[in-house]
Amino acid sequence: MFELPKYKAPDFEEERFRNAPDAKLAEVTRDGVAPDYYHSTSMYPEYFKVDGEWVLIANTRMDCVPVLREDGSIEATEFRRLKKGDRAFLGRTEDGSEGIYVYGGGFADESGCSGDVFGFRSGRSRETSFANDYRRLADLLRHDREDGHIVWVLGPAAIFDDGSRKAMEYIVNNGYCHVVFGGNAVATHDIEGSMYRTALGQHLVTNENMPNGHYNHLDALNQVQKCGSIKKAVEEGYIKDGLVYSCVKNHVPMVLAGSLRDDGPMPEVNCDMSDVQDRMREHTCRATTIVCLATQLHTIATGNLTPSFVVRGGQVRPVYIYAVDVSEFVLNKIRDRGTLEVTTIVSNIQDFLFKLKSLLEEGE
Repeated sequence: MFELPKYKAPDFEEERFRNAPDAKLAEVTRDGVAPDYYHSTSMYPEYFKVDGEWVLIANTRMDCVPVLREDGSIEATEFRRLKKGDRAFLGRTEDGSEGIYVYGGGFADESGCSGDVFGFRSGRSRETSFANDYRRLADLLRHDREDGHIVWVLGPAAIFDDGSRKAMEYIVNNGYCHVVFGGNAVATHDIEGSMYRTALGQHLVTNENMPNGHYNHLDALNQVQKCGSIKKAVEEGYIKDGLVYSCVKNHVPMVLAGSLRDDGPMPEVNCDMSDVQDRMREHTCRATTIVCLATQLHTIATGNLTPSFVVRGGQVRPVYIYAVDVSEFVLNKIRDRGTLEVTTIVSNIQDFLFKLKSLLEEGE
């Protein structure tokens, strides 16, 4: 049975915390511009001393400015969202001496699952045995299916094979996914797979290049454009299986971000990056588990938007991030780019999904 590690809050009765001053505040005088000596948030729990009390910022994330709201709450605010009149916290030290304390040890003394969250300095390579990581992830997904918010961050490789498409169908249909992040490609090629049984023109089972197969993803895009939306294409019977189909049928949202290289793109693909970030943040602030498959930039972006913890039911619990890729270089880069709270697994994505689906089915 999966058990969450217990969070051990700082002892604010210690003399250094009792004697610390209230954190300083300064008013924002211009939209989008922070005051001098502003504090920048991290992914870790951070406490700010306000009117003699230490207050935890509940929905933090990297590289934001903490702002004190009228109700006494503290909000991690992107620079572009700062408004004139906001009261921003000041301070560059993190040891409490300026009324700001960044706390990285809330789960450090726990064993088992917390090793995933805070064991980011251990070596992870193709020689590593990942059997325990698979089992732990399966247990975690079963726990968070009802008691959490599970985010899947997908590159198109996750649906380039018939078996992996069926694995993602199973994951969505059985409640192990509450939202999907991705780009135009993952939706386009999954729909191509449903309509033509190919991905990038190759047969999903045999990998054979099909005649005129390089047209298939463009024809899939064109058909969805004719229908007006992915949902309409499902309703009209053009999309009959796969990841996208399962998301529509189970009312699982997909946050699809555009890029310069997109074909089309699909009607639901959002090319306003600030708006995409806002949509992603709605889910990363609630996320309890994130699984990232074969997509370096989407994984880094998601990690930067995600705190190391979340407050649910008044309790502080860790946010687990699993990143899977065949390339050790990609996984090491992810760990070096601010996505520190992550368990990395070196694996072919199709093999990973087959194994995970099998473990989830065993527990049903």
